[in-house]
Amino acid sequence: MKIGQATIKDIANELGVSSSTVSRALKDYPGISDETKRKVKEVAERLNYRPNAVALSLRKSRSYTIGVIIPEVVHFFFSTVISGIEEVAQARGYNVILSQTNESLDREKSSIDTMLSNQIDGFLVSFSKETTDFDHFEKLLNFGFPIVFFDRSPDLKESISVTVDDYQGAYEATTHLIHQGYTSIAHLKGPSKLKISQNREKGYRDALYNHGIEVNEDFIVECAKGTNEEAYGVAEALLKNPQTKPDAFFASNDMAAVGAMMACKNAGIKVPEEMGIVGFSNWQFCSMIEPSLTSVAQPGYQMGVRSTTLLLDIIEKKIEYDSVKDPIVLNTELLVRKSSVRM
Repeated sequence: MKIGQATIKDIANELGVSSSTVSRALKDYPGISDETKRKVKEVAERLNYRPNAVALSLRKSRSYTIGVIIPEVVHFFFSTVISGIEEVAQARGYNVILSQTNESLDREKSSIDTMLSNQIDGFLVSFSKETTDFDHFEKLLNFGFPIVFFDRSPDLKESISVTVDDYQGAYEATTHLIHQGYTSIAHLKGPSKLKISQNREKGYRDALYNHGIEVNEDFIVECAKGTNEEAYGVAEALLKNPQTKPDAFFASNDMAAVGAMMACKNAGIKVPEEMGIVGFSNWQFCSMIEPSLTSVAQPGYQMGVRSTTLLLDIIEKKIEYDSVKDPIVLNTELLVRKSSVRM
């Protein structure tokens, strides 16, 4: 069944009741038994019935509106992605509805329902840190609703995603620190459940291994929040033991790198003479702080352009959803600044 085919009549036929009974049950009208309401809602959920939303939207002509769901608007990387999205959408006559989840699964699900009620034609999604079960996306994909994931790719077999090469970016960042003479490199990693964090950690590990440096598991510490305050505390703890303290930090994001830099300054450790620091994402402040922060630049604008072009081509049936077999992976670039150069 394609999305848009499920109607009140479909639910009524399956349960052997009248359409009016289904309608009243869905609206929790009095006079309908709790058991009937339960059965109606179960069937409605299974058939992905959505009143005045997806079904209505796809029966009509396109709304020329797409929904964009992101974790944080304030994140510099996501702001560059949005710029690329809006550039392509506007050029092709589409409006954009934007929602931020603040890394909340509940807000993510609520945003989806709200956007579907506004009869959007498709989704661009970077899901929240809390999202480990992708059933809410899988249901839409199974019913043929267009979704393109960006930055964070889900563990769904038939999903389409546009990401950056997190592994290679981390590998190059760690290799750069090694070439500068740093040998005890700590990794402030992102949320363990996110594939981007896993790929960055793997790049870090492989760079050490390929250069003959043993991985110290105590040097790999999760910074799930990704804030400078959190990273400050982690770095401070690592620096307290003079026998085992690292001589460099590779952070999975720039805010964590700044937290490590602040901890070093507070401990009287000079950057980069005694401590090298590299971040990831290349926020605007990287070139403004002192010392300026070496960081792995992500092509956010390009990601927005590629993701939106792909989604609109699917919506307009210029390409078939099933024809996109592999994820699109964009290259990163290591931007070397003062925080990591001592040779």
